[in-house]
Amino acid sequence: MGDYLAAAFPPNLPSIRHVVINSIQAQQIASRHGLTSRVIPNVMDFDSPPLDPDPYTQSVRVDLGIQTGEYFFLQPTRVIQRKGIEHAVELVRRLELPAKLVISHASGDEGTDYEQRVREYAHLLDVTVRFESDQVQDERGLTKDGRKIYTLGDVYPHADLITYPSSVEGFGNAFLEAVYYHRPILVNNYSIYEVDIKPKGFRAVWFDGYINADTLKKVRQILLDPAEAQEWAEENYQLAKRYFSYTVLEYRLQAILTDCFGGQV
Repeated sequence: MGDYLAAAFPPNLPSIRHVVINSIQAQQIASRHGLTSRVIPNVMDFDSPPLDPDPYTQSVRVDLGIQTGEYFFLQPTRVIQRKGIEHAVELVRRLELPAKLVISHASGDEGTDYEQRVREYAHLLDVTVRFESDQVQDERGLTKDGRKIYTLGDVYPHADLITYPSSVEGFGNAFLEAVYYHRPILVNNYSIYEVDIKPKGFRAVWFDGYINADTLKKVRQILLDPAEAQEWAEENYQLAKRYFSYTVLEYRLQAILTDCFGGQV
């Protein structure tokens, strides 16, 4: 079976166009199979800015356990090893500022060993980490015990910092979401970010594999200077609108369809 798959996939046929979501994948499919491909990255509707938070979300911080005077760090990912959540925990500990880390998603189908690891690490560092997948879901509502359920879009605008310390990503949905909701971002310099996102000029606090003194300095700076954070956020939004919007998607899909069907599209 492996030989058949290797011989037939990905297919090299004149009627097929190959599409990938990052340039590293394009390089890999070219070097391994001698095939060209088009890069169509993840996108969001940056032509339609997010709505202002409504009254339903006014209690987000309280409901997620954020006290007055505390910073709210949001880790908007599943609890799996490649997300590098230990870095976010370490950041909270070393910043020496009152803060809590909220993780929005559960472990999923990859088991709970890593989640237990994060819990134990947070306990060792005396950092409060809240696992809030019950209260952050796809639709608003109430939990079984009567607590409010929020969407991720409800939660983003209330966060002071988005932590995105992944070591591996196919592209970076959480990065684009943070940009969409005008939030400052801490990001690990994972390969796709380094190649396809950072060169566009995005403003973020990034680190290269580990938290150092410079990382801490820059995070403190952006937290303590809301005007600079807003400036970064607006620059990032305009860049994302230029490079990762639905308009970009439409243009690239149109180019592929025109290539396939000529002027009939």
